[in-house]
Formats: sequence, structure tokens, C-alpha cells
Amino acid sequence: MDLTRRDLIAAAGVAGMQSAKAATPALPAKNEFAVVKTEVCLNNARWHPIGVGASRAVAKYLEYKAGGGGAAPDYAGELQNHAKTQFAALIHAKPSEISFVPSTTVGENLVAAGLDLPRSGGNVVTDTLHFEGSLYQYGALAKQGLDLRIVRPRDWRIDLDDLEKVIDSKTKLVAMSLVSMINGFQHDLKAVCDLAHSRGALVYADAVQAVGAVPVDVRASGVDFLACSSYKWLTGDMGLGFLYVREDLLDRVQRSQYGFRQLARVEYHVFPYDPPGEAVMDWTQASDAGGHFEVGTLSNTTAACLNYSLDYILQLGVEQIQAHRQPLLRRLQQEMPRLGFEAMTPRGSSSPIVTFAKEDTKELAQRLKRAHIDIAVYPHRVRISPSVYNDQSDIDKLLESLS
Repeated sequence: MDLTRRDLIAAAGVAGMQSAKAATPALPAKNEFAVVKTEVCLNNARWHPIGVGASRAVAKYLEYKAGGGGAAPDYAGELQNHAKTQFAALIHAKPSEISFVPSTTVGENLVAAGLDLPRSGGNVVTDTLHFEGSLYQYGALAKQGLDLRIVRPRDWRIDLDDLEKVIDSKTKLVAMSLVSMINGFQHDLKAVCDLAHSRGALVYADAVQAVGAVPVDVRASGVDFLACSSYKWLTGDMGLGFLYVREDLLDRVQRSQYGFRQLARVEYHVFPYDPPGEAVMDWTQASDAGGHFEVGTLSNTTAACLNYSLDYILQLGVEQIQAHRQPLLRRLQQEMPRLGFEAMTPRGSSSPIVTFAKEDTKELAQRLKRAHIDIAVYPHRVRISPSVYNDQSDIDKLLESLS
């Protein structure tokens, strides 16, 4: 079947919002996610299933790709631009402040390299509820001479007073998970930024467990850097994420990698009919975030997925998503301790994650698998993360399996 450009964009771009509206995005969104037919999935913080509409958008892109792409030569660019624009709207940023990155971890590495850590001196402050890959990153830099300061939790929170004790005039960067993958603890991002900025430090937020699940406003918080993959609460897939860099910082953060996506203009001087010039080619770098941090090709299948899912999230509203989830989490906080699980998530948390400690979880994992219930089971703890398609009946089934 031949697809026109209008067909393609309607499938995975501009008409994504219209598709979401037609689906009547009421919660719980069981009709939007096929996973509800096979299991009780309460493990969305691991790898969120993509929706039915997003699957159709990906299929349309793959059909375009299978046809060679001649029908709409700018289709991939349309997908990429729309995804970047919608993500910027979701976090209250400008599209020019957003760069594509392969993952959250790559984004954080680009920030650290752009600040020339550890060679530029100073110290970095983080906490034990930050992502383990990030703790490894800064631990490796500490072996190269970085002054690394790690704050430990009290009552499963990172206390602002404890951060204040270690952030000083030599702190270059405060790095954190806005919502911790460990237990769902959520920093008061504005309070941390106000503290860090008062002492001349910059702030990086890993927002992979936040954006799409809780409201995030980079303007109101004042955060300097934020990175987010798309395969969790943005209901995208692996291989494509976003890095936000505050506009006035772009020229202060050096490029540490180089690639064709950073080029705004290229002019060769060596091929037939080229204008004369001494160099092989002249170029102009793009001045936006993509021009600083993007390197090579992107996952267009994930961009197609995001064209639908970001529209869907914006149509639902993150505040509505958060409000839908809260009664489910409150019930878990109330009932799980009665079943012998020790709460590791602070009471009153509004993040999408609750975590509980238990000495032995080996038998538990097998029991849940037999019941077709998916939560994250680790040695000595479990993590539960409901989403837009979950309801109290899912919590009933989980609690019954754990009883």
C-alpha cells in the first residue's frame, strides 16, 4: 500500500493528539494498553509497555521505511521535530534547549564531560538514592581525582539540611535522581536548585522516573540540566531520550563529542563545481542544544512511538495521571506492612514508585510469576509502580497473591 505524507504524519505525528482524543482518554486506560490482557503489570518503572496507538504509529513508520522512504523524504525529520517539541512542552522548556541522546546515562555523561570533570577541579555532590550507574560514573571519576561527596538518606529521604552541609563554594555540580529508582523518593527540585545556585553550583536531574509520571517544570525549578530516556513513563522505547540544558549555559558547557547532527551548514571545496577554498570543507555549528550534544543517527521507530505517546500524555495531563495513581499507592502503603513488608518509601510520596523491604524474596518471585503478576523483585526488596491502566482490582490481585 502506498502511503502519502499526510497518511504518515496522521499516523504518528500531528494527528497523535486527535487519536488520543478519539480514544476518550479516561482513566484507567485499559483499552489503550494490550498488556492488560496477559498480566497484571505493576512494574512500569522498569520498562513501560507501549500503547496500542503507539504500536500503530510504529507500524506506519516501518511501512514507510520498508517502502524506501521516497513517498515522504522528510518524514523522519517530522517525527523527530514533533517529539522534541512535545517533550519540551511537557517540561516547560524551549525546543532549542532539548538535545536527543541515546539514554539518560549518556546525557549525564555529556554533562560531566562538558563541565570537564574532574580536571576542572571542585567537587560533585550526589546521594545514595541516585541511579547506580551514576554512582559508578562519579566513583570512577573520583579515582581520577574528583572530590566526591555522597549524602546518605535518613528515614528514606535525602534531607536538604544534609545537602547543605556538603555543598560549598567549590561545588561544581549537584547530581541527583529527581525520583529515585530505589524507593520513589522525590527531591524538592526547586529547593535543591536554590541551595546549589546560592553557592555557585549547577544542578543535574536524572528525570527518567519523573517525566510523564509527575509534573516537571524546568523553568519554575531552575534546574540546569535534565536527562530522560523514553522507555519508562514516556511509554516510548530504548535508544532515544532527551537532554535539557538551560539556554544560557550552552556556551559554558564544552562539546565533548562531535558528529554531523551538530552542523548547521557544510560547504565542500574539493569536489567538482565546489567553490574554491583552502580547507577540505567549511562548516557552521548549530547553536541550539542539539548542535552541542547530538552526534549521529537516531531511533526513528522510537520517535514514531513518541509522536503518539507524548501527545497522549499531554492530552491526559500529568496531573491527572498522578492523581489517578495516588489511591493505588496509598493502599499499598497501608496494606503491605500488614503482610510483613517494611516500607522504604516515605509516607505522602507523590512519585510513581513504592518500595518495601523483605528478607527473603526468592519464593515470592516464583509465586507472582505463576499468578501472572509483574512487580520488580530484588534481593531483600520489592518495587511496585502502577500506571494509567492499573486500578484497584490490580492491587487486589497483588495483595491476594502476597497473602
